[in-house]
Amino acid sequence: MMLHIPAVLTKDEVRQLRQRLDAADWIDGRATVGSQGAQFKRNRQLPEHSPVSQELGRIVQKAVMSHPMFFAAALPARTMVPLFNRYEGSETYGAHVDGAVRGVPGADYRLRTDLSSTVFLSEPEDYDGGELIVHDTFGEHEVKLPAGDMVLYSSSSLHRVEPVTRGARVGAFFWTQSMIRDDSARTMLFTLDTTIQSLREKYGETPEAVALTAHYHNLLRRWAEP
Repeated sequence: MMLHIPAVLTKDEVRQLRQRLDAADWIDGRATVGSQGAQFKRNRQLPEHSPVSQELGRIVQKAVMSHPMFFAAALPARTMVPLFNRYEGSETYGAHVDGAVRGVPGADYRLRTDLSSTVFLSEPEDYDGGELIVHDTFGEHEVKLPAGDMVLYSSSSLHRVEPVTRGARVGAFFWTQSMIRDDSARTMLFTLDTTIQSLREKYGETPEAVALTAHYHNLLRRWAEP
């Protein structure tokens, strides 16, 4: 599943974040990946443990977790505090797959990366290039969204960031472990959930909507993992 989630952050929230981010001290993004990823990664990131990164990351995390579309699509069990990256001056990140398991800063457990997310913090017209290219079973998808919008996609997908040839592409990114490990099952639940909501808006709380809601929760109960 690949999903565009609009308006996770308001334009004013993006502006406030960018003021802090543009004044922050960035480091080489290769410091946060292994030797294989370092061959393809050319960008900058905020240091993961820096106070600014932690503070701003929690602001983004709160906004994401309160967005009903994200919860319905991801069914999150655990979500990492978002990190921040910046691309400019032809910086890029070649084709790669995100690591399957990541340590969680300050926690005594690891997180399985079922879903990857990018929250765009630059307007598309402010930079050239920088498209997120995601390759899945249906082909390649090019993503370049308005500031404040988010894309959610399977972490098992091969993906890359095209070189930024003008301006700066700034974003927040993070991973989610879902209660539903299987991507196809998670997609079916999301489709069922959104269909139920649409039927309720159109016809109200009908017996059919109640029956479908029971079906949804019984499937969720069957498939959910702690």
